Amino acid sequence: MIDQQVSLRGSAACLPVRPRTGRCLVLAAVFVCAACGLVYELELVALASYLIGDSVTQASVVLSVMVFAMGVGSLLAKRLRSRAAVGFGLIEAVLALVGGSSALVLYATFAWIGESRYALVGFSLAIGVLIGAEIPLLMTLIQRVDRQDAGGAVADLFAADYVGALVGGLAFPFLLLPMLGQLTGALFTGAVNAAAGGALVLWVFRRDLTPRSRWLLVLVNVAVIAVLAVATALVDDFERAARRAVYGDGVRVALQTGVQEIVLTGAGRSSLDLYLDGRLRVSARDEYRYHEALVHPAMNGPRARVLILGGGDGLAAREVLRYRDVRRVTLVELDPGVTRLARTDRALSALNGHAFSDPRLTVVNADAFNWLRAAHGGYDVVISDLPDPGISTSTKLYSAEFYGLVAEALAPGGRLVVHGGPPVTRPHTYWTVEASMRAAGLHTRPYRISGRLSDFAAGPDRATHRAQAEDGWGFVLAGTAQKPALRLSPRAPTLRSLTRSSLVRAGREAESARPGGLLPSTLVHPRYWEDR
Repeated sequence: MIDQQVSLRGSAACLPVRPRTGRCLVLAAVFVCAACGLVYELELVALASYLIGDSVTQASVVLSVMVFAMGVGSLLAKRLRSRAAVGFGLIEAVLALVGGSSALVLYATFAWIGESRYALVGFSLAIGVLIGAEIPLLMTLIQRVDRQDAGGAVADLFAADYVGALVGGLAFPFLLLPMLGQLTGALFTGAVNAAAGGALVLWVFRRDLTPRSRWLLVLVNVAVIAVLAVATALVDDFERAARRAVYGDGVRVALQTGVQEIVLTGAGRSSLDLYLDGRLRVSARDEYRYHEALVHPAMNGPRARVLILGGGDGLAAREVLRYRDVRRVTLVELDPGVTRLARTDRALSALNGHAFSDPRLTVVNADAFNWLRAAHGGYDVVISDLPDPGISTSTKLYSAEFYGLVAEALAPGGRLVVHGGPPVTRPHTYWTVEASMRAAGLHTRPYRISGRLSDFAAGPDRATHRAQAEDGWGFVLAGTAQKPALRLSPRAPTLRSLTRSSLVRAGREAESARPGGLLPSTLVHPRYWEDR
């Protein structure tokens, strides 16, 4: 025991700092590395949700794979404990390179290959292994500088690790993402990670390194930081090239709001396509078919006050405002960037008929669910023009609770119309929307409008949009007192695609495919994922 204590004192004496200072520096490195590790994790989840969709599934994949890989990394790190300093320095350099470049590689695979799931799993596994290898080596290093009982050392390490994770978790959405974006944010995090790991080993533990190991760590860290710096300098060119690969050469507008990425392609109103987070939301080739079918069946009856949920592009509002007896239209859109673009972009504002210049239209930028909870009722018509229910962030907007709020906002005899997704390729989703509306006490009347194969856009959703054109769009019209009649108003304006006979046929086609026994989707039991 005496010999061991003498050995430990001698070992601590070899360090260039006092034991307590060395311990604080190791814990500071733990703090920084933990913050960087969580940023990598959140970057993967955020980018995967944007590129692949379904944030719940992507978060589950990333977290489960990374936690498993961390266990593997901890086991593998046992072999490096005899050379903990150089091992930790190399692991941090590799982690900085892999984590820092992960967002770039994921986006590149999506842009040029069209599939990023395998890259997502690969990066989750690699980053998890490297993060898992940190703690055993740091445990060895902290006992190297300041001998203490194992329980105390573990408590200190995990305290620094968890606090660092907290800081990294808060810095990602509130600092890195809005200021640097996903790609530059990941590269910057990698540079910080490499600098922190390299500085700790090359300063505090430099006497533990052989000259060859010292030069190896210097060269590796300089190379990693140089690669990340070059990538940061070229990230704008990379984004432009990737965007051209995804959307073609016709990108006119590309901006990242606090909610989503918005991309506009096409030079004029006849060729315009609007993408939100990589998903095609509007194609000028066929949007009139969708919006006429969405709006006009619900306008048969009293329509003085109309509420539009979503529809920030102004296209549903364009159809509503064609009725002269509409006195007031309230449009509730979460992202002010969409409504601003719809008001100011020349092609998009021409496509929506300059709806935002109509004094009858009032725009509210808010979450539709929360806004309805505080809204006053009395609306004759509510039009739900929201993202598909399969997108996890929209699931609550297709729940029975949400439709209950809509029912309270309707005037006696009011009508609600909802786009429920493609009824042929995703029948479970479509009919679950209908079941959720019935669960809220609404009387429903489903209908389906066919698309046209000639109307499909280029871009990342080309195949999806073509399949949707073959499938068509599924809608559900509902009333508070009774089933509303599925027909057009006698005073409906002239329409390009929808006729009274086609609307009757649309109702028959939908009813003929009605399944039985589907349960509604609720906030505590969302059911739309079952159709994916």
